[in-house]
Amino acid sequence: MTTQITVKVNGVEHFLDVEDDALLLDVLREKVGTTSVREGCGVGACGACTVLSGGMSVSSCLALAVRYDGAELTTAEGLDETDDVVSSFVDCDAAQCGYCIPGFVLMSRELLAENARPSECQITEHLEGNICRCGTYPEIRKAVAAAAERRSPR
Repeated sequence: MTTQITVKVNGVEHFLDVEDDALLLDVLREKVGTTSVREGCGVGACGACTVLSGGMSVSSCLALAVRYDGAELTTAEGLDETDDVVSSFVDCDAAQCGYCIPGFVLMSRELLAENARPSECQITEHLEGNICRCGTYPEIRKAVAAAAERRSPR
């Protein structure tokens, strides 16, 4: 059975016919074309499929698309190089292969929206559900701290 849903992805409204059991990950990749949303593990344990819904992180590999009818979603495609988190990741060399980085960037944006000046421990705790197989964790933590610094008034 299919259902028509409306989702706003990165500010663009999409009217989509989706199977009732379709995962948000697959709908975003196959029907919307957001390739930064990636399947890593398929069980919500790696963070590669992270998107933001209303500013809150969602593991799109576990989420049914029909549940996001009317939602405003942000993927990494919705951010550009002038975004403070994105530019901090670039400046801090916080990517090696880059597969995991969209999820880390979105989780970092969620953290900084909740806590403008997180400690290194708080950064580590917030990102613990994301896996970087290349092991760039020190650079990723440095990038989040740099983004917080950029956002903070002096």
